[in-house]
Amino acid sequence: MWFGSDDREADRQEWEHRDREYARQFEDRYREEYWYVSRQPLASLLFVLPLLASYELGAAYIRSAPEEPVRNGADYWIRSTLQQFGFEQPWFLPVVLMIGLLFWQIAGGYRWRASLGTLAGMLCESVIYGLCLVFLGETQSILIDRYHASQNVPPTAAIAIPTTAELTRAISFLGAGIYEELLFRAALLPLMFGALRLFFDRGPAILWAVLGSSLLFSWAHYVGPAGDAYEPFGFAFRVIAGIFFATLMVNRGLGIAVGAHAAYDILVGLMLPQNPMQSWLGP
Repeated sequence: MWFGSDDREADRQEWEHRDREYARQFEDRYREEYWYVSRQPLASLLFVLPLLASYELGAAYIRSAPEEPVRNGADYWIRSTLQQFGFEQPWFLPVVLMIGLLFWQIAGGYRWRASLGTLAGMLCESVIYGLCLVFLGETQSILIDRYHASQNVPPTAAIAIPTTAELTRAISFLGAGIYEELLFRAALLPLMFGALRLFFDRGPAILWAVLGSSLLFSWAHYVGPAGDAYEPFGFAFRVIAGIFFATLMVNRGLGIAVGAHAAYDILVGLMLPQNPMQSWLGP
């Protein structure tokens, strides 16, 4: 009965070790697979598609009046440019976006692979990054209020929240996430990087492209009759937000940059109380 018991115990330990090692390798492969696949154009397309459909259908349903605009500045600028070339169909821009991502997928030789788990992970990432930007904004807001108090100046919001209906705001926030990222991160950022690459090494070119596109992103919010009134703290925060989204674009891809942008706008504009950190922490 006792003969060979040590060998069986050694075999059992060996198999347990192999099982643990296999589970660890599987977990590592899954984790690496997610970080790789979620950056690809196909995953971005599948992730952005529901947001894009909700925005376009919602904007068409509301048919916004001048006092309750739905389409944001980036969407308006892109469509206006396309109209100058004779492309006036409302569906043209969404189709161009989808075709562009598909072309990027093909040209890059990426694998045609994206699962529901990948999309769920991208959603979670987007919300987390949106909350991180809320934290940055609230930190700046607290510093602004302390500065105003030291100067005996009444505090003002760095970025005013629109007073339109909640549905209109929600749809507008989706559009901002999609088309501002399309214009400033997916289009302008690579163009600036390509131009700067003629004069700088890769690292400095990326750095200056991120900073330059972020400055233009912030400045664009104050242009035109529908632009916000200039406020230095609001301008500074939008530059920070631009750098934040550009960093996501470079490291995590277009889909998560769009998701984080939309998540931040929805969290701040619809879900969280005004000055949430001050509300939670108390006076």
